[in-house]
Amino acid sequence: MEVKASLKYLRIAPRKVRLVADLIRGLDVEEAKNLLSLERKRAAKNLLKLLNSAISNAKNNFHLNEDNLYIKTIRVDQGPTLKRYFPRAQGRATLIQKKTSHIFIELAESQRKKKKRKIERKVEIRKPLSKDEEELLREIKKEGLPSKVKAKKEKEEIKKPIVSKPKVSLAKKIFRRKSI
Repeated sequence: MEVKASLKYLRIAPRKVRLVADLIRGLDVEEAKNLLSLERKRAAKNLLKLLNSAISNAKNNFHLNEDNLYIKTIRVDQGPTLKRYFPRAQGRATLIQKKTSHIFIELAESQRKKKKRKIERKVEIRKPLSKDEEELLREIKKEGLPSKVKAKKEKEEIKKPIVSKPKVSLAKKIFRRKSI
């Protein structure tokens, strides 16, 4: 079942309304309401009113549950443009276009019902540590790293070749600077 609602002749340019409409396209109704209530753009308030109107249409006319609704489509079209003139220098006038928008929203009922997600907590069961592992833990707490690990790191550092920076000639140093 699809529920439709429309808002015509909204005095905001369609380009600006589309920015907000793109945010809520395809979302659940509850998520879209939350997002629109926090959005700072001017079109968000009008889109929230339109969404509430579509939800009330679904409840009253079609007896649908609000929890199962999502925004199937939302379309923003350009309405008529009001043309006004603004006086400029030397007797000229420039055109000011005050654009309007037509917004169409379509809600649909999702087939799947919302399930409350259960939060699973993983519990790790530790087996008792061996004597060697206990000694390593004590060394880590006292010194930071066990002596075996320190020895391995030292060997790795010795194996790494030392790479020196290539020498830069005097001419390159002179010409890389900015001239004054």
